[in-house]
Amino acid sequence: MSHHQEPQITVLPPDTEKIAKLWKTAGILLAITVVEFIIAFTLPHGAAKTFLFVILTLVKAGYIVGEFMHLRYEVKVLFWAVLMPMIFIGWMLVAFVYEGTKIIRI
Repeated sequence: MSHHQEPQITVLPPDTEKIAKLWKTAGILLAITVVEFIIAFTLPHGAAKTFLFVILTLVKAGYIVGEFMHLRYEVKVLFWAVLMPMIFIGWMLVAFVYEGTKIIRI
């Protein structure tokens, strides 16, 4: 006769430090998104608006990479190896938009 034992489940108390950190991260990302919405609905279309969106997007991407991919806690070279291509892509997008607006006005 086999004795079947029920698995024991241990419920740990919530880690309030991690929960607070997640809320802080969500708050920072929300604040940046609110700024993006304010820019979207108040500034006229143009290169300055696009430039601000690209900068804020890079800030959000860098923050997300640092927090959720845990690169903030890794070697700085690894963090910059991931972030630098994103910065150059942002610069490329700004350059393309700027050049594209010049072509349209010809």
